[in-house]
Amino acid sequence: MAQILTIRAVTVQDIRFPTSLNLDGSDAMNRDPDYSATYVTVYTDSTHTGHGLTFTIGRGNDLCVQAAQTLGQRLVGRTLESISADFGAFWYEMVGDSQLRWVGPEKGVVHLAVAAVVNAIWDLFAKSVHKPLWQVLVDMTPEELVRCVPFRYISDVITPAEALALLHAQEPHKAERTAHMRTVGYPAYTTSAGWLGYSDEKVRSLCEAAIADGFTHIKMKVGISREADARRAALIRAVIGPDRFLMVDANQVWDVNEAIDWMESLKPYNPLWIEEPTSPDDVLGHATIARAVAPIGVATGEHVQNRVVFKQLLQAKAISFCQIDACRVGGVNEVLAIMLMAAKFGIPVCPHAGGVGLCEYVQHLSFFDYIALTGSTDRRVIEYVDHLHEHFVDPCIVQQGRYRLPELPGYSIEMHSATQSEFAYPLGPVWTRIAAGLQP
Repeated sequence: MAQILTIRAVTVQDIRFPTSLNLDGSDAMNRDPDYSATYVTVYTDSTHTGHGLTFTIGRGNDLCVQAAQTLGQRLVGRTLESISADFGAFWYEMVGDSQLRWVGPEKGVVHLAVAAVVNAIWDLFAKSVHKPLWQVLVDMTPEELVRCVPFRYISDVITPAEALALLHAQEPHKAERTAHMRTVGYPAYTTSAGWLGYSDEKVRSLCEAAIADGFTHIKMKVGISREADARRAALIRAVIGPDRFLMVDANQVWDVNEAIDWMESLKPYNPLWIEEPTSPDDVLGHATIARAVAPIGVATGEHVQNRVVFKQLLQAKAISFCQIDACRVGGVNEVLAIMLMAAKFGIPVCPHAGGVGLCEYVQHLSFFDYIALTGSTDRRVIEYVDHLHEHFVDPCIVQQGRYRLPELPGYSIEMHSATQSEFAYPLGPVWTRIAAGLQP
C-alpha cells in the first residue's frame, strides 16, 4: 500500500535543448529539432516528488506546458492513496474533462500533456513504494494491472478477461525472468549513427563505434534523396556486414505509392524494417505498404495518437513491429493497453526512444513486457539515442548493446535541478546566450 501523501503543488516547465546546432535528431520531416520537454513536477507534503515529461522538438512545447498546467491543477489537494487505489478511474478522469475533450479527445496537445501528468503520478507512486516503475508493474497482480487499463474503444479486440489470461499465463515465470534481465539486459538498437544531417564520414565512424559497443541493430534516416539514401545504406551495410541488422526510418515523409517505390532502391541492403513510411493516421496506407514491401517489415508508433489507431493497425496487419512511445499516448495506462493488444496479435513491441528522456522511460516498459507479459526478446529491441542522458538523476545504462535494469525507485525521468535552470526556455542561461548570438 502506498504511503499517504497529499499533493500540494504541480509545476510545469518548458525545458529545451539546442540540439539543432549539431543537427542531432535530424530527419526527412524534422530538419532542425531542438529536443524539448514539457516537464511536470508533483510536490507533496513529504520529501517525495513525482516527475513526468512529454517530448517535443521545440516550437509548440509552450502549448503542451499550458495544457499540462491546466490538468495538473486538478490534482492539488488530493492524496496519492486516493489516486493509486484506482489508477484506471484516475486515467479516465485525466482524459475525460468534458470541456478539454473538445480541443483534444485523446489526441494532440492535450493528450501529450495527459502523458506528462499521468507519468508524473506513476513516478511518485513508484517512489512512495520504493520500487522502480518496471518492478511496480511486475509486482502487481494481473487483476490490479487490468484495472489500470483503459479498455474503452478496444474491447472488440481485447477484453479484460483476455488480458487477465495473458498475464496469468506468465505469473509463474516472473522471478526467473527478472533474474535473467539482471544478468543479460534487454537488447537495444542505436539511431545515433544515422541522422540525416551527419556526413558520410561521421556515419561511418559512428557505425564502427556502435559495433565496438556491442550493437547488432543500427537505424538510419531516409527520405530526402534516393541516391543519398542508397549511398548511405550501402556505406552502413559495408561497415556492419551481412549478419547485423539495418533499419530505415522515413519519418512520415512519403505518400503510399512513393514509399513502395522508394523502398525498391533500398531492398538490396536488406533492411529489417521501414519505419513510419507514411502518415501515422493512414492505417490502410500502412497495410498497403506492408503487403508491397514484404518481407521487409513495417514499424510505426511514435506518432500514433492513441490506442484506437494502434488497434486498427494491428487489425489491418499493417505493422510488423509495434513502436510504443511512453508519452505520445496518455502515459503508462494507455501504453499497457497497447502492449496487451500487441501481445494478443503476436506483434513484437520495439519502443521509440528518439528524444530527451524517452530511453529512460521506455526501458521500464520493455522490461515489464519481457518479465510479465510475453517472456520473449525475439525480434524485440529498444531504441537507444546517445544524447542528453547526463541531465537525468537516474540515466539509463546501456552496455554491450543492452539496457540494464534500472534499480532506483521511480520512472527514471527526474532531471537534475541544474538542468532545469540552465535549459529553461526562453530565459535560462543557455537560451539567453543563444539569443545574444553567443555559444551556449
